[in-house]
Amino acid sequence: MSYVTDTLSNLLHQTAFFNLTWGNYLMIVVACGFLYLAIRHGFEPLLLVPIAFGMLLVNIYPDIIARPEDMSNGVGGLMHYFYILDEWSILPSLIFMGVGAMTDFGPLIANPISFLLGAAAQLGIYVAYFLAIFLGFNGKAAAAISIIGGADGPTSIFLAGKLGQTTLMGPIAVAAYSYMSLVPIIQPPIMKAFTSEKERKIKMDQLRPVSKLEKILFPIVITIVVCMILPTTAPLVGMLMLGNLFRESGVVKQLTETASNALMYIVVILLGTSVGASTSAEAFLNISTLKIVALGLAAFAFGTFGGVMLGKLMCKISGGKINPLIGSAGVSAVPMAARVSQKVGAQADPTNFLLMHAMGPNVAGVIGTAVAAGTFMAIFGV
Repeated sequence: MSYVTDTLSNLLHQTAFFNLTWGNYLMIVVACGFLYLAIRHGFEPLLLVPIAFGMLLVNIYPDIIARPEDMSNGVGGLMHYFYILDEWSILPSLIFMGVGAMTDFGPLIANPISFLLGAAAQLGIYVAYFLAIFLGFNGKAAAAISIIGGADGPTSIFLAGKLGQTTLMGPIAVAAYSYMSLVPIIQPPIMKAFTSEKERKIKMDQLRPVSKLEKILFPIVITIVVCMILPTTAPLVGMLMLGNLFRESGVVKQLTETASNALMYIVVILLGTSVGASTSAEAFLNISTLKIVALGLAAFAFGTFGGVMLGKLMCKISGGKINPLIGSAGVSAVPMAARVSQKVGAQADPTNFLLMHAMGPNVAGVIGTAVAAGTFMAIFGV
């Protein structure tokens, strides 16, 4: 009888109920909240579902991301091996290749002034960098945190790994992806606060047609120019442009389909779940994480503000031909930020169609965030 009692007692104490802290339960609630937003409201489910589920798993079973040296059998947890691919910058680079294969750079080529709007939206990165220094983070940590302002999860993970800030990678990545998913909530109030209804109603001229030759040359030229100036951006910019060259060349249809579909979604699963699994209560519930989340929101807000304000300036210079709403798309959340520009513009005038105009700054923002990351790597000699 004692054997049965001891066995049942051992089994009972092996359940998670006896091993979780209040912090684990809090993170489980947060994970369920993310799942609700993704499934019920459709907030970027491709990102939030795997991240939230990884968060759920690690807070029920922390050993799922344990390192081999921390395990008695010398074998690490499943998510540990996924997470290594993040630290080595493999998954972020592959994500960029998929984004390139899915994205039409035509609006950017047709309207090169979009590069300026994409650059202006990087204001949030540099504001967040100095704020992070003020809050006590060292230079490398501040740089890794500030990239959240570009609303670019892969670049945030890439830079954190390159600068050796792996202990902050989880909070940084979760903040970046969370704000990317919440673009439709965060951006509109800022856009409306700094533009007039008259400006939001501005209709822009149709973009000129872009030739096939231009689309083929663009990724090659951008790779040469950007990577010659900042070689450290090659893994991100190079993969982004390689994916786009697959798309535009028209001679490697199979590679285009693989990069933009099967490979892209496999990488999203691995990256999303491993990022979510880095948010155990012990690693996530601390003052540094709260600072990172706050800095990320500030960076994102200033990035949106920077793009809109340059858009207003261009509107005045052009005599009212540029709708300043497209400047907010300069944060590199592709294509969510461009859709938000379209939505806010359509609220002012249902016949206004800004999506393609906003895609120019949106794509420029992806390149701009990668350049900002490369600049930080050059500053710190990485």
